[in-house]
Amino acid sequence: MSSKEYFEKVAENWDHMRQSFFSVGVRDKAFQIAGVKAGQVAADIGAGTGFVTEGLISNGLSVIAIDESEAMLSQMKNRFAGIDSIEYHVGESEALPLADESVDYVFANMYLHHVESPKAALKEMARILKPGGRLVLTDLDEHQFDFLKEEHHDRWMGFKREDVKGWLIDAGLIDTAVDCAGQNCCTESACGCEKAAISIFAASGSKA
Repeated sequence: MSSKEYFEKVAENWDHMRQSFFSVGVRDKAFQIAGVKAGQVAADIGAGTGFVTEGLISNGLSVIAIDESEAMLSQMKNRFAGIDSIEYHVGESEALPLADESVDYVFANMYLHHVESPKAALKEMARILKPGGRLVLTDLDEHQFDFLKEEHHDRWMGFKREDVKGWLIDAGLIDTAVDCAGQNCCTESACGCEKAAISIFAASGSKA
């Protein structure tokens, strides 16, 4: 099963599932790093059912939500019905449906470990940033919990922070940093015989 197929399958239950994986502290850390300002435009890549978008609109930003799963976006549209500051687009990691230099911020939470080519995905995120714009990525540190590949259909077993920083630099970003987000992603296997607590990093960079 591909990541897309997996998220199509779990879309109706994702809001409940996600709550056990990570807290709003991850989102707050990302916003702090980005220095979000009301009135600006942010892209939420791998938006899911709107965890990041919820915080962005609460801070007065307009959001362009992009996900490869139509089922996820359908859940999100229902959740934010009547809110006109959100655009919704189906899009792939290496071909985001946005013009060059069109957004002030790019956020991607727990997204990179589901894409085929993380390096290419980051270049694509950098492409859509305006000069001076900020990209903030929150994702899993490298780990050895194989059941996440089997049960959650993760493509990658997290990442080394030095690799992520190198990809940000290769994408042409400056002022790059990869630090601890101060949170863990917690879950357990379907059988209950394995429990994972994986540290989450926050990576960032700016468009020159």
